Amino acid sequence: MIEENEEQQPVDETPAQDESAEGSPQPAEPEAEAPAEEPAAEEAPAEEATADDAPAEDAPAEEAPAADEAPAAAAEPEEAVHPKERRKRARSEHTGETRPQRGPEERATERTAKRNRLATSRRAYRQKQGEKRAASPRAEVAPQEGKEHGPGAPRVRQGVVVSAKPDKTITVRIDIARRHRTYKKIVRSSSTLHAHDERNEANEGDTVRVIETRPLSRTKRWRLVEILERAR
Repeated sequence: MIEENEEQQPVDETPAQDESAEGSPQPAEPEAEAPAEEPAAEEAPAEEATADDAPAEDAPAEEAPAADEAPAAAAEPEEAVHPKERRKRARSEHTGETRPQRGPEERATERTAKRNRLATSRRAYRQKQGEKRAASPRAEVAPQEGKEHGPGAPRVRQGVVVSAKPDKTITVRIDIARRHRTYKKIVRSSSTLHAHDERNEANEGDTVRVIETRPLSRTKRWRLVEILERAR
């Protein structure tokens, strides 16, 4: 029991000390709190100063890109707009208001001004092209000498007379046999031509030789040279 009383004594003294602390005024505490509040008041302006200084330092940083963008925008070339696109944009910007009615004289004046403007632009373009050609003249090309064209060798054909009824004219069938380029097969074909027979010597079935000559009629471009074999 004695031990329990001894252990309980500190517990009973603690509230007593608290009551004495609450009941008795403590003049030292307000003096201690006063200097504690002064540094807080002094720190507030410092924080405000730092808050005010921060935007001042950031402002030039934000303005710097704007200053850099200005020369970049000025350096970019203007967009080349096609005349059709320019007219299309102009029509899209039209508000729909009708222009006041114009008289014939005003329309004639506008047409004349437009023609003069176009003529001026054409004249400037032609002058510019002329200056460009004069600055870089073309290299002179030596004229080519034409070769004298003599009479070519006339063609000679051999065939069989199929008709000798007209006067001084025979019809000759030319038989052609050639090998096909792809299939290597012998392909036979024939063509007919009209030849001039001055003395009517050839008859049907004769084997003759004809030579190319000047046009003698509407269909005759060949002439009889000789008769190789008579018909049997």
